[in-house]
Amino acid sequence: MRFTAVLILTAASVGLALGQAPPQAAPPKPQRIQPPARITDFRAQPSSIQPGQSATLIWATENPSGVQIDPEPGRVTPRGSRPVSPKATITYTLTVRGPNNTVLTREVTVTVAGTAAVSASAAPVTEAKKEVPRLANGKPDLSGVYSFGGGGAAGGRGAAPGGRGAAGRGAAAAQGPELKPGMEKYRVVRGPNDAGALSDCMPIAGPAAFTVPYQFQISQTPSYAIILHEYPGIFRIVPTNGAAHPVDPDPTWLGDSIGRWDGDTLVVDTIGFNTRTELSGYKHSEKLHIVERFSRPDFDTLQYEATLEDPEVFVRPWTVTRTFPLRPDLNKIDEFVCENNKDYSKLFVK
Repeated sequence: MRFTAVLILTAASVGLALGQAPPQAAPPKPQRIQPPARITDFRAQPSSIQPGQSATLIWATENPSGVQIDPEPGRVTPRGSRPVSPKATITYTLTVRGPNNTVLTREVTVTVAGTAAVSASAAPVTEAKKEVPRLANGKPDLSGVYSFGGGGAAGGRGAAPGGRGAAGRGAAAAQGPELKPGMEKYRVVRGPNDAGALSDCMPIAGPAAFTVPYQFQISQTPSYAIILHEYPGIFRIVPTNGAAHPVDPDPTWLGDSIGRWDGDTLVVDTIGFNTRTELSGYKHSEKLHIVERFSRPDFDTLQYEATLEDPEVFVRPWTVTRTFPLRPDLNKIDEFVCENNKDYSKLFVK
């Protein structure tokens, strides 16, 4: 019997055989350097006014983690403008917080003719506690722009999702979704070239829609609640006028929603989903049923609870709770368009 020896040569061993030095290890990846915060503009236009007139504060910053103007309007967006009507000459201070706990300030003075300058800190203004606004029918008005997630970092970016799997109502499970035996095909398993559930900018169903790092807005009337998500530019129109679900709804990404009031809590019942969305790492069937509860315990907070069930896929219902902070510095959400959306699989190393 003849045996054949197989010699496996690596690039390093070939180099050594030829008298060459072994290749150098790849240098470590450089750490990402966060660009510093900057104030590029802060001015009043005009800077001198007559009593009873208004001026406009104009500001622009770069790379901030927080921006505030005192004594008013308080927390603001990284760039913008805001009219002010001071009764006396006053100096406004723009404060910008940035990476590595840096703090930058800049001042601008609005001169009111015939008045003496007042100190912004000499007589601090104590804001009265704001009551939750109500509609003409007496129900709480949930209208406003809110940050995503669990009410973490000011400004809405980077807030923690918060509250997943919290104990809920009725028979809802505390441990989250649990697949029925034989339903493993509904578990999402991502390959090395999978860019993730959110890379294609398709609609997001249920509580997952509130976890992306973009604001959402509620606009409310006595007959409707409209929920608008900045990402990926989707909306839901929820009738609260006694409407009922269709007997056989066409399956859609966001389902068919109807609303009713339980005291001061808006209850949104949704059925009629298609099967193209994900829930906590699982797919679902067209029998998915979500009941959401929206309440406003105080002026600055929106409380959210969602109970999800799919009797075809999951053992039992489960409940998610989250808290969303109001963004009083925002009047509306921004436009979001996936115009540069690409096939990200080409960017992965094979």
